[in-house]
Amino acid sequence: MSEPRFFCENCGAEVPRDEEKCPECGKRFASVRCPACGFIGEVAHFKGGCPRCGYSMTADSPSNAKTKLKAKTKRSKKTRKSKEKETEASLPLWIYILAGAGFTAVFAALLFMIFE
Repeated sequence: MSEPRFFCENCGAEVPRDEEKCPECGKRFASVRCPACGFIGEVAHFKGGCPRCGYSMTADSPSNAKTKLKAKTKRSKKTRKSKEKETEASLPLWIYILAGAGFTAVFAALLFMIFE
């Protein structure tokens, strides 16, 4: 089995194992993310491939693997962004309960004033 290869998640360029930033785009690396299962860890954890799923992009992998990695990375970024938007858009449950109680109180006060 040959050595695993590493690619920049930002631009897709191949990156030497111990680089701290991408030689193409300059993005700094804090950790490594497996493109197959998403496991995130330090470079040392990935010496023989992904410690969780065993994924290893080797030198004998198909030549279009870089393109596949870019597509998968873009998809995962879109998914992550849409999940962040959902989280930002939804309010905590207590706000809905408080608003419902407030509307009920106002409605009850109006009914009380009408039938008094």
